[in-house]
Amino acid sequence: MKTLPTLASALILSTGIATAHDYTVGDLEIMHPMAFETPKMAKAGAGFLTITNNGDTDDVLLEVRADFPKVEVHTTEETDGVAKMMHVENLPIAAGETVELAPGSYHVMFMGLEAPFEDGLEIPATLVFEKAGEVEITFNVEARPEGGESMDHSNH
Repeated sequence: MKTLPTLASALILSTGIATAHDYTVGDLEIMHPMAFETPKMAKAGAGFLTITNNGDTDDVLLEVRADFPKVEVHTTEETDGVAKMMHVENLPIAAGETVELAPGSYHVMFMGLEAPFEDGLEIPATLVFEKAGEVEITFNVEARPEGGESMDHSNH
């Protein structure tokens, strides 16, 4: 196992540089699963990640499992200027394509929070794909950027 020299490690830790965490299962690459910190009274939080299918065969995200009363993949649809989150039964990941779960689009909803998501928290989860099978990942909770995220999940 390689380790960074002590000085380099100290610089990385002292500057707060976050390293991306990626996962691979079959032809799928899962990049930077994360969630934003939530308000103290929030009953739901959202998870985001990017999935790239580097193969020649389509796959489907069937389910996300985590230790919450309810976990679903949602999309955001806007009708007459009102954004609504809608449950998605499954999420196709076409061969050669990338699907981004991001604010205002597809996202993972963690519902029934008993405590807020705080910066630095790690949320273990399992993604279940039709062809690639299961992959265990970790959503890292990050501070909200200045100006906040565009979606309010506190009422779910």
